Amino acid sequence: MPNTKPIDTIHDLFAHPHDDSENQPSSESSKGFQDNVYEQLANLDYIYMDKQATLSLDNSDDDINREPVNLVDFFEGLAQLVTMGVVEVTDIAEAIHREIVLRPLGRFNDRNQSKWQRGLVGRIYGTVRHASRLIGDNVASGVRLYDSILNKKNIQPLPEKLKRLVNVLNGVMGHHLVTHHNPLAIPMVFYDRYGYLQQGEVAGRIVILCHGLCMSHLSWHPFENDGLGERIIQSQPTLTVLYLDYNTGRHISSNGRNLSKVIQNLADNNPNITQIDLIGHSMGGLVARSALFYGKQQGFNWVKRVGNLITLGSPHHGASLERIGNFVQDRIAKLPFAGSLAKLGDLRSAGIIDLRHGSIRDEDWQYLEGRSILPHEFRHPAELPLHVHTYLVAGTLAEAHYDFMAASLLGDGLVTIDSALGEHTDEHVLFVPEGHKAIFYGVSHYDLLYNDRVHKQVIAWLLQNGRSDNIPNVCIQSYPDELGVVI
Repeated sequence: MPNTKPIDTIHDLFAHPHDDSENQPSSESSKGFQDNVYEQLANLDYIYMDKQATLSLDNSDDDINREPVNLVDFFEGLAQLVTMGVVEVTDIAEAIHREIVLRPLGRFNDRNQSKWQRGLVGRIYGTVRHASRLIGDNVASGVRLYDSILNKKNIQPLPEKLKRLVNVLNGVMGHHLVTHHNPLAIPMVFYDRYGYLQQGEVAGRIVILCHGLCMSHLSWHPFENDGLGERIIQSQPTLTVLYLDYNTGRHISSNGRNLSKVIQNLADNNPNITQIDLIGHSMGGLVARSALFYGKQQGFNWVKRVGNLITLGSPHHGASLERIGNFVQDRIAKLPFAGSLAKLGDLRSAGIIDLRHGSIRDEDWQYLEGRSILPHEFRHPAELPLHVHTYLVAGTLAEAHYDFMAASLLGDGLVTIDSALGEHTDEHVLFVPEGHKAIFYGVSHYDLLYNDRVHKQVIAWLLQNGRSDNIPNVCIQSYPDELGVVI
């Protein structure tokens, strides 16, 4: 009889997940969990992702109809990841071994690599991979079977901290999770202001908040009075705020297509919705733009109900983090005996790769080999719908206005001012009136979610609702009341 105490203890630890005293996040604890997520992404770029994760598979909309990740999914998915880690380390070892043996002999080509796979050493590596997968599948199945016996009617949802962890994993390797059918892959769903799945009827004007890379619907602090969603409701009590949760590691265009379908389903089930406003932070703004693009292409009628689109620090023309990671990986690949090490950069999810140039259309990646996207100058433009009032927010770590280029390039630490404001020199420029743009000085990329000045500006735009009275024709400049060090 196996000892079941460790798993019982885990269930006991996360019992009563809906207890209000435990389920209501404090602003300090939840922010502390995520404060350095973006800054740590560079360190996560160098983990291997196998090339079997074919990018074309990312067009699936399976994540629309699935239930959110629960505690059973978490342990089953974790067991799979541990095993896949063994498999992928084996892949790296074999790749380096093969390169060291074949390259000095001038035989590092497709023909000889194929012979390697059929040879004795190649078969040994293959046996290790096969055994690891077999063990992992059995462990994962055992976890689910065990839990189904104990909790047939009481499958526990994820507690808040594990939920945030799962969203980080999805941001870094979400495409990997989807292509390997890992239960940790997050479905695309809406949550209400109380943290429950949106299921009831909604009517009138609704606002959809779309989080950024590695974040979750909890990143907006939906239970806090000073969260953006709650402040919007305080300013206009008749509005309904919904929080989107999705796998940020998938292609932005795939998430955009699926968001378009999810909103159309919402509109079909709630015909009394009169207006839809979209607010996106970072990647969330690009997903919202992609949804508008594909919604129009698909002929969905929800697009006609969209009144406002507001993006907060969205890299409309790319983010430096992904470009730096790609540059380093490319240089490593060109070093003798180090080409195999470039595989370590392949973990970067499809979503992170899309951030290189702000790609929001399938055409930027679907016809290419490997894990790549079109160069910046060849990416496909995506114009904004003319009837939608678009507002763009940029943050900058500088606390005062500077005219030199370095301040603009600094931006909010991850996204330049020009990229966040959609400014460009060719067909990719977003034709947004200057009065619909705002620069917030002394605000970092992450703090765009919580800054009081940003909240007030967003609420003011929603209250204006596209009316042109007294709108300035110059970009809004917002400065901190008290100068201090920006961390």
